[in-house]
Amino acid sequence: DPDMAPPGKHVMSCFVQYAPYNINGGWNDDKREDFGDAVINALAQYAPNIKDIILHRQILTPADLESTFGLSEGNIFHGELSLQQLFIMRPAVKWADYRTPIRNYFQCGSGTHPGGGITGSPGEMAAKKILREW
Repeated sequence: DPDMAPPGKHVMSCFVQYAPYNINGGWNDDKREDFGDAVINALAQYAPNIKDIILHRQILTPADLESTFGLSEGNIFHGELSLQQLFIMRPAVKWADYRTPIRNYFQCGSGTHPGGGITGSPGEMAAKKILREW
């Protein structure tokens, strides 16, 4: 979308996985900026001029993701990607395989297998499941 940045400029997004939801004293503007600085400093090791070319930045903490988008604890994966919530147990044992307890009512998205880290895959796999059963 060319309207997102001035001519000759670009938009860059950085997703930082496992940013803490709870931090000592809670998130505030200073801590949000410190977090953003830490991310940019890490990037600057590989892109040395990055600090000089940033015109604007927006930092969203897990708490911001929760309040803005309704993501519980800011978790974009809609559930932990842990052994207890993977494969046949995602999102829960009796709700796995894209089925729900309601007949012919299926689910897909980040909360279903294989999770939110593989864009589009939960939807494709759920669609294939539905086509096989219908």
